[in-house]
Amino acid sequence: MSQVLDLTRDLIARASVTPEDAGCQALLAARLAAAGFTCESLDFGAVKNLWATHGQGGDVLCFLGHTDVVPPGPREAWASDPFVPEIRDGYLYGRGAADMKGSVAAFVVALEQFVAAHPDHAGTVALLLTSDEEGDAIDGVRRVADHFRAIGRRIDFCVTGEPSSKAALGDLLRVGRRGTLSGTLTVQGIQGHVAYPEKARNPIHQAMPALAELSAREWDSGYPEFPASSFQISNIHAGTGANNVIPGHCEVVFNFRYNPGWSAEALERETQAVLDRHGLQYTLAWHRGGEPFLTGEGRLRAAVRAVLQETLGMRPEENTGGGTSDARFIAPLGAEVVELGPVNASIHKVDERIAVDELERLPALFRAIAERLLPA
Repeated sequence: MSQVLDLTRDLIARASVTPEDAGCQALLAARLAAAGFTCESLDFGAVKNLWATHGQGGDVLCFLGHTDVVPPGPREAWASDPFVPEIRDGYLYGRGAADMKGSVAAFVVALEQFVAAHPDHAGTVALLLTSDEEGDAIDGVRRVADHFRAIGRRIDFCVTGEPSSKAALGDLLRVGRRGTLSGTLTVQGIQGHVAYPEKARNPIHQAMPALAELSAREWDSGYPEFPASSFQISNIHAGTGANNVIPGHCEVVFNFRYNPGWSAEALERETQAVLDRHGLQYTLAWHRGGEPFLTGEGRLRAAVRAVLQETLGMRPEENTGGGTSDARFIAPLGAEVVELGPVNASIHKVDERIAVDELERLPALFRAIAERLLPA
């Protein structure tokens, strides 16, 4: 078996359900240290973070990934144990195969090969890993970025190995992401008997017109290189479970995905204005998950585009769609950031998988990007 396949299997076998790392980073740090990398643990709380570097000064190219995975769900729903990697019909199955232990393994193999071939390469090549990407994303790359900012540590280029491809490896390159803003709205009512509504105040009924207005609104029609902003309600909780009790409060969880035409502050003001106009008695807690970012035309996009054309014969679509990734914490450091990884069709699903032939092509892609940006 190939090095990248063997290493991916080793990582899948470690049940690193977020925020657990299950020894993944120690395994990888040992390999990189043997290859001449300086490895530093930047752990915060229960979260493990690894910063490994080779070279010094010059441009800093960082490969960014995570060792944690989402829970597998019911194990009986899987065709094979999610933490016992298995190859079937040309695919490697297991939780994290695509998101993103395959890319993490490919990073390590690519870095080993790069420094072996170019021990005196220009600049600094680095790997940053966290065990807190799939969870709260508080003590992972967010905290590491704050630490780097405080000590003046720079990143010039960053390649995130998130599964960005749609149908084939390299057919899509993420060059930015929308921002994410979440809110937890609690509407206060007065509990009572459904037969005597005049003696109660139904918070569900109170909230519905405001929620309908927020849901129906077209927040914008897009922004250069970005899709339109959106508002989505993800959870509504109210009631005692009885059919004859008007609840005393209603909780609504919602999320904005927004382009640079908005700021978190502006969206918060707009939302609260709607709630106030409808006369609700409410409390509202906000969580700012990350601001939008865009990597414009520059050395990184040009390098990755050229590598994909030369190695895969692929001219990728370049866009800012999808969800969020830890790239949103690196971009504010002033880095050019892109996301490039395997096909994302099975991520977070039962029987997550990665095509073995695509996995085996990843190290060459990442190595070629390093060779273009940090020449010998």
